[in-house]
Amino acid sequence: MSEKIYPMTLEEKEKLEKELEELKLVRRPEVIERIKIARSYGDLSENSEYEAAKDEQAFVEGQISSLETKIRYAEIVNSDSVADDEVAIGKTVTIQEIGEDEEEVYIIVGSAGADAFAGKVSNESPIGQALIGKKTGDTATIETPVGSYDVKILKVEKTA
Repeated sequence: MSEKIYPMTLEEKEKLEKELEELKLVRRPEVIERIKIARSYGDLSENSEYEAAKDEQAFVEGQISSLETKIRYAEIVNSDSVADDEVAIGKTVTIQEIGEDEEEVYIIVGSAGADAFAGKVSNESPIGQALIGKKTGDTATIETPVGSYDVKILKVEKTA
């Protein structure tokens, strides 16, 4: 079975690597220490501190595994390899919903870099999927769970 490829910018990969390092060097040892302390309390069958620490350990190990997979199968996307006016990971896109006045600006990122509050949308999101590969002046239909709407791509530029 082939693994999923995770397209991302170099910046996104570096962020994941830092997060992984933090989990391995700080969080994992902290959790192991909490487990040791909880074990010292005696009977594990009714030891809520021990159960909570074991749950946290499982969560941290799951995060580590997920990050290792994303890093291992990362495909670094170079936005310089596509046309200047073509939407791709690493580009900033200005769009306008057809029939509306307000413009919206998004940075297209890989799934690991998505941050809606910072205007960073994943290439796997409805907006990302609709815009990837389109060019300045094109229209795109964005499909959402509550319906679809059409947008015009006003500007595409390399993200600083």
